[in-house]
Amino acid sequence: MKISTKGRYGLTIMIELAKKYGDRPISLKSIARTHDLSEHYLEQLVSPLRNAGLVKSIRGAYGGYVLADHPAKITAGDVIRVLEGPISPVEELGEEEPAKRELWIRIRDAVEEVLDSTTLEDLAKYSNGDEEAYMFYI
Repeated sequence: MKISTKGRYGLTIMIELAKKYGDRPISLKSIARTHDLSEHYLEQLVSPLRNAGLVKSIRGAYGGYVLADHPAKITAGDVIRVLEGPISPVEELGEEEPAKRELWIRIRDAVEEVLDSTTLEDLAKYSNGDEEAYMFYI
């Protein structure tokens, strides 16, 4: 399974919002500037995240975006599924030989386990360079 730029940049947005959780809203312009990304592209990504209830938009001069819930309650899997769709290492499982189908299912389940057990809080702490950085196991 390959995560596209949609998923990668979407996680970037969400990690930045997690770092500032409880503070004032963050503009996409500031996230784009910090990570040298296209603000226009980030605007396209934040819409499905907002529609899925993962972020809220705040209007006004000091507006921007905030997480809709605590960073410990939103997982990387939540974000990836919104932006990338279902997690699957292959397109069709039904037509595979039983041994290969079982392999693809095990791979899918392992990837889902990692994504669903990794919260935005974990990623935000890791990004801050904490000494007790979150470890990723597959």
